[in-house]
Amino acid sequence: MKRNFVIGSRGSALALWQAEFVKRLLESHLPEITFEIKTISTTGDQLVDTSLSKIGDKGLFTKQIETELLDGAIDFAVHSLKDLQTEQPRGLVIGAVCEREQPNDALIGKRHKSIDELPQGATVATGSLRRKSQLLNYRPDLQVIDIRGNVPTRLEKFEKSDIDALILAYAGLHRLGLDACVSELVPFDIMLPAVGQGAVAVEIREGDKNSAEAAALLDHRPTRACITAERAFLRRLEGGCQVPIGGHATLEGERIRLEGMVGRRDGTVVFRERIEGDVGGAEELGIDLAVLLEKKGAMELLAEGRAEGLASSETVI
Repeated sequence: MKRNFVIGSRGSALALWQAEFVKRLLESHLPEITFEIKTISTTGDQLVDTSLSKIGDKGLFTKQIETELLDGAIDFAVHSLKDLQTEQPRGLVIGAVCEREQPNDALIGKRHKSIDELPQGATVATGSLRRKSQLLNYRPDLQVIDIRGNVPTRLEKFEKSDIDALILAYAGLHRLGLDACVSELVPFDIMLPAVGQGAVAVEIREGDKNSAEAAALLDHRPTRACITAERAFLRRLEGGCQVPIGGHATLEGERIRLEGMVGRRDGTVVFRERIEGDVGGAEELGIDLAVLLEKKGAMELLAEGRAEGLASSETVI
């Protein structure tokens, strides 16, 4: 095996936490090998004043890192798995899916400790159409505004504003030691997470035996199985950050339970279904769940959402 490996990562505090996490795990398994981290700026990092739904999502937070991986400048690319496209670029594969953190979204409230406690007409900030759709479906009286930036930036913007609450992924807050900010772990019956939320992916070059052997040491089978089902569901629906789609799988024994949602941006319509199957059929399970939602009208909702995204002029803070 090689004696030195380079890990590519975005430069945000959370991305670097994840890269350091992967580096420590690799070092614990392979103490005789040197691992270093290279930070790489992505399109998503550069365009911080535009809604994600307006930018598009083809490699928004991954393309530049994946280019360096394909070029051989790095050996591993570490990502929040939810940022990965559902189809890997030619020549790249997911070498490892690390054990998943709690995937719920988290409410951060200034004066109120839960979504139910927020007063009529309260203002809530989020950068996610998925969160917006489900939140408005549950509480149509709320005012939801778009916020961009990495975790510390969003928290700073929130504290300086008169916004009542902010919703972020719990995993990122926890990894950055910010659990004290969390007012409520949003229950799944109110808000399903993004596909892959809470999981860290290690991407490698296809056919790179050295990187594959090292990455395999970090792969967590239960998380990999759940992610396979979730990503198949998203792939079938051709979804991304431009449309409200959520999915969450759990594994009990050899059975996967998968739940998914597709919604209208304004929350007036949310389709949601649940399905179960054997772990060996995780990919097929995800497709089957997507088909159930397609029969309800999911594709029409998604087409409508993409058209709205192109025409949207929402203010971003």
